[in-house]
Amino acid sequence: MSISTFLLLLLSVLPFSLCKTTIEPCSGSDSCPALLGYTLYTDLKVSEVAALFRTDPYSILATNAFNLTAPDAAHRILPAGLFIQVPTVCACSDGIRKSVTTRYTTRPADTLASIATNIFSGLASADQIRQANAITDPSTLDVGQILVIPLPCTCFNSTDNFLPAVYMSYVVKDGESVQGIAATYSTTVADITNVNAMGNPTVHPGDILAIPLPACPSIFPKFASDNGLLVANGTYTITAGTCVQCSCGPGNLNLYCTPAPMAVSCSSMQCRNSKLMLGNMTAQPTSAGCNITSCNYGGFVNGTIVTTLSTSLQPRCPGVHQFPPVIEIPTTVLHETFEFPPAPSPISGAEPGVVIPAPRSPLPGKGLAFPGATTATGPAAPAGSTSNAPSLIRLDQLLARGIS
Repeated sequence: MSISTFLLLLLSVLPFSLCKTTIEPCSGSDSCPALLGYTLYTDLKVSEVAALFRTDPYSILATNAFNLTAPDAAHRILPAGLFIQVPTVCACSDGIRKSVTTRYTTRPADTLASIATNIFSGLASADQIRQANAITDPSTLDVGQILVIPLPCTCFNSTDNFLPAVYMSYVVKDGESVQGIAATYSTTVADITNVNAMGNPTVHPGDILAIPLPACPSIFPKFASDNGLLVANGTYTITAGTCVQCSCGPGNLNLYCTPAPMAVSCSSMQCRNSKLMLGNMTAQPTSAGCNITSCNYGGFVNGTIVTTLSTSLQPRCPGVHQFPPVIEIPTTVLHETFEFPPAPSPISGAEPGVVIPAPRSPLPGKGLAFPGATTATGPAAPAGSTSNAPSLIRLDQLLARGIS
């Protein structure tokens, strides 16, 4: 594809306004997990938000570290103005990264502008929706018309500075700065400007940034339905047909999976040739260190939960696994500045030879926990989807270059 054709393609999918959006060119059919930063335009049930983005209610709850065991959790009402992260699949479509699974059914009084700005909180533009649906006259929308809503996302090989990362598409709000956004998500101004190919750290309301969040990668076989699973630090995800819950952090970037807390019928989660269940381990001190045997999650294959038994020798025996903080499902929007709590103190080692069960999910905390708030050291080898993206392209840079 020539540079002129590519620039025309990007211009056709970007809104003709001053708002800037980070675009990742791609080729092929690979995809990656990504997040959409979404602000509710009205009170909505968790299930209604899930239906809007064609995802699962429990996935939204887990991604935001909301209490999955709350009564009727999937149908709790979230307040207008609440900011949440919505999990999505970032695909390669028309030569760029975007989420293309979202559909919207028009209602009376809907316009492309109101759908883009209000319903989807600025994640899409009216012109992008018009282009995606080949609408010739945007002033006349039929009630009940089903629209494709293209939403911005990025993969960048699911790494940031050579460490595992998941990217969130974030719409800049009035009064926000790169410095403030970086502080909220425990990253740096330099990292955000580099990821988004910004000449300087200046943003305006409506700009859409790609925010890298440290994440725990998975190593599942390619034929597993949850191959490529990636969980942002400080959060959870639900997989294996809502049977397995995986978490990331707060102490490291090692994926940790246990039976999900919801009461559902699931296949066996016991490791073969062992009495250990998924998430359990035994620890036996020796003169050379601590022999650890653990039952780990190996992916969801043909409706079966795969478990693997692993053994290792560690310098010391571990304590009880620490989960990311869980909060109650919000009923109001708090407009305060939150300080993140310090990382928990190390826990003493386990008793010799004792089976360490999979700990229960933590009780909901009283404060608000933001995903990506805890800094952790990731593994040396990154993992995730691949991309052919050579660089980031921003609308202001395209206009400055011109089309030849």
